Amino acid sequence: MAEELYLSGTVKHEVTMVGRNTLDITGVLGVESFDSEEFLLQTECGYLGVRGTNLHIQTLDLEQGRVAIEGEFYEMSYLDDGPSRAGKTKGLIGRLFR
Repeated sequence: MAEELYLSGTVKHEVTMVGRNTLDITGVLGVESFDSEEFLLQTECGYLGVRGTNLHIQTLDLEQGRVAIEGEFYEMSYLDDGPSRAGKTKGLIGRLFR
């Protein structure tokens, strides 16, 4: 599914942070893992890692592709090269277990 989105050019992914304690993310395809210190989200633009303390899900709507997270954020980063490599990779999990 993600590969189709990258190829069609209709990537709709936004990250909005309010006051370093609320994060609203659209274009989410799945939640790979999460706990109170780290979230790993599969988005239309690649895997997104979010780190902090006291993190918890405020809103989870995968049909709409939206996740809202609350807590104190320290770091956000994409864990792959984004849409240009999406068709060439097996995803984060596949690369970890080569």
